[in-house]
Amino acid sequence: MPQLEQFVTPVDAVVSRMRALDESLPERDGIAVFNRVYLAVTEAVDRGIDAGRFTDPRAAITLDVRFAERYLRAVEAVTDERRPPACWRPLFQYRRHPGVRPLQFALAGINAHIGHDLALAVVDTCRTLGCEPVDVEDEFDRVGDLLVSLEERIREDLMPGPDLLQIADPLTHLLGAWSLERARDATWTAARALWALRGLPDVAGEFTERLDTAVGFAGRMLLTPLPD
Repeated sequence: MPQLEQFVTPVDAVVSRMRALDESLPERDGIAVFNRVYLAVTEAVDRGIDAGRFTDPRAAITLDVRFAERYLRAVEAVTDERRPPACWRPLFQYRRHPGVRPLQFALAGINAHIGHDLALAVVDTCRTLGCEPVDVEDEFDRVGDLLVSLEERIREDLMPGPDLLQIADPLTHLLGAWSLERARDATWTAARALWALRGLPDVAGEFTERLDTAVGFAGRMLLTPLPD
């Protein structure tokens, strides 16, 4: 087995890229809001790997990096004036809209990254390591658990106070319609389906496109502008 150190540098690299992005964006920018959330998740995964909390560190690192790379490629696409995947387009389109709350930006980014990118990252990881999805299920679950715990904290930190919450009742309704746990379960099913379809590239490509579109539609709903 290759030495673990060979796999540490890519994690450090994606963390550095996210930190640089955080420094370059206005605080209220929708991408900046999500980037801060995702940076915290990636750093937590990195600490977990260093602390030996993952059964298979090599698989955890590979999944973490493949996962992060998909988000960073979406950012690069927009920077280069190319179209990002459909799941990310609503967040880039509404990133500066004054009627969209920070909590909406954060959850729309999580929706895109979990609903679409994570399924493809599982497949990327299995191809890289020459394994089956079941072999990385523990790592998938641990990353998902970190995201769920972070989502709870995000909702507490970014949700309006009780008085504002009564005025912003549409926000409560909107965010109550989306669940990270349900999205994570659907993602695992999608990853297994994509892996099973790997010998049928046309069908796999159509499945991926439909997944991308559906996740983008959900993201657009999460970013519905709300009155002050």
